[in-house]
Amino acid sequence: MIKAILLAAGQSKRIKNENKLLKIYKKKPLINHIINSLIKSKVNKIIIVVGYESDKLKNVIQKNKKIKFIKNANYKKGISFSIKVGIKKISSKDKGFIIVQSDMPFVKSSIINKIYNSILDKRYLVHVLKYKKIIGNPIGFDISVFNKFRKIKGDVGAKYMVKRLKDSTNYIEVSSKNIFKDLDKILDFKK
Repeated sequence: MIKAILLAAGQSKRIKNENKLLKIYKKKPLINHIINSLIKSKVNKIIIVVGYESDKLKNVIQKNKKIKFIKNANYKKGISFSIKVGIKKISSKDKGFIIVQSDMPFVKSSIINKIYNSILDKRYLVHVLKYKKIIGNPIGFDISVFNKFRKIKGDVGAKYMVKRLKDSTNYIEVSSKNIFKDLDKILDFKK
């Protein structure tokens, strides 16, 4: 089994008085773009790590049997806490996991499936998307790496592990850097 850990606990500090994941983008809440891609993908389970405004998020997220929620009470302390909470739902019997940002509407199921297939191939520990010299999210990991995530601290995400394990990383070429675009500011929602 390969699971996705969707990080959705942040406070959206760059958008004043609004949770960007609840904000409408192309006729639906931003978070539902990536959830739709994950549901259509080959991933077996979607572990959504919620924190800030968790009840509001749960109410707008489309329902699906693949989805499981877990709450990060320490969401103010940085992204590493959300990853560690999500990792608790990963089993040593799983083949791997994919860490996914929830503010990236241009990541399609075909991209997630490339990471999924690379994990199944079992030749690398890390599976990262790359456009020219740019690497980006989502990032996949072999199950053998999950214990390393228990030691991370602060505002450190999946890219930190890419740097530490670069000799065992599969770089999956993508055709556009737009895939890596996340929506952080009000202006991003107007495009």
